[in-house]
Amino acid sequence: MASPRPKAPDRNATDLALPGSERTDAFRRATTAALRAISGEPETEISFAASAAAKQGKGVQLPYVSRALTPAEMQRVRGAADAAALRLKHHNSALAPLPQSADTAETRPLYDALEQVRCEVFGSRHMAGVQANLHQKLVQECQESGFSRMSARDDMPASAALPLLVREALSGTPSPSQAGKALKAWRETLTPDAQRALQKLASSQTDQKRFADACSGLFKAFDLTEEPEQNEQSDADDPDQDDDSQIDTDQPEDEPSQQEQDDSETNGFQPEPTEQPDSSDASDSDFQDEGAEQPAGSLDDKDGEEDEAGAAPPAYKVFSTAFDEEADAAELCDPEELARLRQQLDQQLSSLQGVVSRLAHRLQRKLMAQQQRSWAFDQEEGILDAARLARVVANPTLTLSYKTERQAEFRDTVVTLLIDNSGSMRGRPISVAAMCGDILARTLERCGVKTEVLGFTTRAWKGGQSRERWVTAGRPTDPGRLNDLRHIIYKDADTPLRRARDNLGLMLREGLLKENIDGEALLWAWKRLRRRPEHRRILMVISDGAPVDDSTFSTNPSSYLEDHLRSVIARIEGAPETELLAIGIGHDVTRYYRNSVTLTNAEELGGTMIKQLSDLFIAR
Repeated sequence: MASPRPKAPDRNATDLALPGSERTDAFRRATTAALRAISGEPETEISFAASAAAKQGKGVQLPYVSRALTPAEMQRVRGAADAAALRLKHHNSALAPLPQSADTAETRPLYDALEQVRCEVFGSRHMAGVQANLHQKLVQECQESGFSRMSARDDMPASAALPLLVREALSGTPSPSQAGKALKAWRETLTPDAQRALQKLASSQTDQKRFADACSGLFKAFDLTEEPEQNEQSDADDPDQDDDSQIDTDQPEDEPSQQEQDDSETNGFQPEPTEQPDSSDASDSDFQDEGAEQPAGSLDDKDGEEDEAGAAPPAYKVFSTAFDEEADAAELCDPEELARLRQQLDQQLSSLQGVVSRLAHRLQRKLMAQQQRSWAFDQEEGILDAARLARVVANPTLTLSYKTERQAEFRDTVVTLLIDNSGSMRGRPISVAAMCGDILARTLERCGVKTEVLGFTTRAWKGGQSRERWVTAGRPTDPGRLNDLRHIIYKDADTPLRRARDNLGLMLREGLLKENIDGEALLWAWKRLRRRPEHRRILMVISDGAPVDDSTFSTNPSSYLEDHLRSVIARIEGAPETELLAIGIGHDVTRYYRNSVTLTNAEELGGTMIKQLSDLFIAR
């Protein structure tokens, strides 16, 4: 005898006896009803499809629900629904998010994450079921972000650690074990100011305005907002005084090992402050010729002179290129983890892939149409036209007809896709960019158009070894770019996609995304592109805003990196052999690039990339 169905099934008790589609629909209805009831917004529009159109007004977009409706999928949707409901109920978007002094490009997304933590912890304090769903959601996020593999504090960026620490402070419960050892290292190294800031957050969680003010204090305690302010003073007064007070607290533990490294890796570096400006100028010259990372003679002397004169203003300098890195993606991760990250990427973007694939096929048909050969008929010589022999047989007085083959004009082309791998791209934007790079490379490869996929970030937060060397040298003024670059080759133009496909999954590695120095990355990608033998070269940049590097900002004028980016863009846009276009995600990049488009939603990236390339190809 079959067991009776529950009389009032809820989202946590979906009837397993129902067919797949009915069971999925029942789960969606129950989840929708629960979200509206918890939020107190009965008119909220809710979508389970990963489409850009779903996110309008107060609409909520939940993860896609398949017909299989696995337990993990159900748990993911429940956690997302509860989180969205509590955000609607306890967050007032009309209130100013942060005090103006703390509202920066770096702190804005971090505050948004902390406000979400406040809504979840405060809103679920009397609902055990919601707490359980949110806990499982947190476990899944920690697993997908790879926190369990991070062992040192430097492995986990502040944007990932602070929400976990704040959640612990607000709820009074520890993070799940999946948060890993890196979070423990963060917890054990909290300064007294940071501990007090966390306590203040916990006591103000009932008031959104007070919570925002407390977040401002937290950011200062973690040196996320104070250093740029002190830099403005130090530029006008004493370049070293304020910086010393901030940096020295972090140096004693690392300086001895760095000094040993300096002894063994001098590379012509002069530690005396009085000689450092000359060394910096030399570093800038090295950078323009691709520095130590490029083989000798990779660019001729004329190119080097042009780059020095036109690609960067005279004031732009690089303190040291000794720690810069250009690496293949496979060198930064073991094969097993790369395969796992690639699988994770495919799972996250299964719904997006179909939409972009259809657009990619459309581009492919247009490209193939331009490459097709055509025939000229009724020629006096050439290949005998067999299709017209019948009329000659019927009327022998007619002459034989010939045809000749014509090759359609289609210049051989190479496309470079340069992706911003900064921390602000974390989450959906970097996932969409990675998948679109895969689909774009696959489509163009079928059409005989070679594609290169590159990424750029830094090796460390706030300066890395370059800053340590600068401190050892006595903190000379105006050091120029002061961080260790990391330029990543995900797919070389001559490498088939089947051999580089897993590499694109590296973008999902949590510890990879740090800061971004766009000008040097753009120049690096352009120089690689210029060496290609193809007649047509297209460079597409995907970024979410202006260059951001705290270490460089704190020791140079505030527009230092932005001015350099503009000069590099002007140099490339003025070169007749390269076509440059940019796609901005969430931030307006039209103020930098002449040919650009800005997206408000990362879901639109795939279609925009295909359309922009399609317009370029059709225009020629």
